[in-house]
Amino acid sequence: MQLTAQRYDTLRPARLTIADGKLADVVDLAGNADAPPDLYVAPAFFDLQINGHAGIWFGDPGLTVDQVLTVLEAHFAHGISRLCPTLITNSFEGIRDGLAVIRAACEQEPWADRMVPGCHVEGPYISAEDGPRGAHPLEHVRGCNVEEFDRWQAASGDRIRLITLAPEAPGAAEFTRALTSRGVRVAIGHTAASTDQIAAVVDTGATLSTHLGNGAAGMMRRHPNPIWDQLADDRLSASVIADGHHLPASVLQVMIRAKGVERIVLTCDASGLAGLPPGVYDYHGAKFEVLADGPIVIAGQRQYLAGSGQMTDICVANAIALGGVTLQQACDMAGRTPSRLLGIEQVTLTAGARADLVLFRWPGAGAPLEILATLADGVLRHGTIDLD
Repeated sequence: MQLTAQRYDTLRPARLTIADGKLADVVDLAGNADAPPDLYVAPAFFDLQINGHAGIWFGDPGLTVDQVLTVLEAHFAHGISRLCPTLITNSFEGIRDGLAVIRAACEQEPWADRMVPGCHVEGPYISAEDGPRGAHPLEHVRGCNVEEFDRWQAASGDRIRLITLAPEAPGAAEFTRALTSRGVRVAIGHTAASTDQIAAVVDTGATLSTHLGNGAAGMMRRHPNPIWDQLADDRLSASVIADGHHLPASVLQVMIRAKGVERIVLTCDASGLAGLPPGVYDYHGAKFEVLADGPIVIAGQRQYLAGSGQMTDICVANAIALGGVTLQQACDMAGRTPSRLLGIEQVTLTAGARADLVLFRWPGAGAPLEILATLADGVLRHGTIDLD
């Protein structure tokens, strides 16, 4: 299989040959090569935080293997070839059971196992305060517990690669040290922590701020505050939700400049309601509203966002239009950077690399990406374009 398109990194045409799930050859072509100027190829996207899709949540009671596979397959249409299924604050059993079903799906379908390099547990060791807690259920917020985590890890088949906690949660620093020693990445999120509390978990191994600027108090002191403290620490990368609703353009720009493009991870934090039409929906007794212009909020409290209704491809386009970065930088924030953060294989446009690719049309800054095709391990998972 061969395809010819503009490289996302050099903005020059190249011919890619794909065989046995890998890039067998990559040849840069002359500037007058037969490749439309707005047709691009890039490494497919990898999102660290996907909660579900179209009414299915990874934390649903009664979640089935078929539902997990349905959610995974839906994301190929958005240029995503890898993602971390995310389970939020819940009971021990709720998180355990969700992880067990994800494990079963990965063990049943090799493509799903390749698509899921790890799971993300967001909570339950977070702030109990309204505001920082976000839409996470208060009744399940609790202190850090290594034994509980180990039981979840066993249920997942050692698939938990990332956990988000609040530094002020009881036992957070010791918990961070224990998980880091197991090779699990620890992130800071849903927090109202002090400067010293943040420093304590970073000193013991935390490496990421989860959706920085969100999962925080609506009103906080000018300084110090948890956002400044996390921005200032170069040991922390930061994931940001560039859906056009979670962060104003000015804040997104400041975060990118403060962290540097190499330490910014794009995530959509897609809700299990993403992909549903506007309306009010019930989930575990709580009501959420999908708004016509895209955001998902707590019903009756529209100031509180509850995950995103946009996907990673939208966030890539917004990072360019709102964040002021280049196409290469935005695509790397949605692919190579999260891979590096988790210590897994990075996809590049070089011979021998895994053939996880997204082919898209993009006329320039301010325009969305039109996803034409997504390949995972050289297999066309989305799109009908002739790649032969």
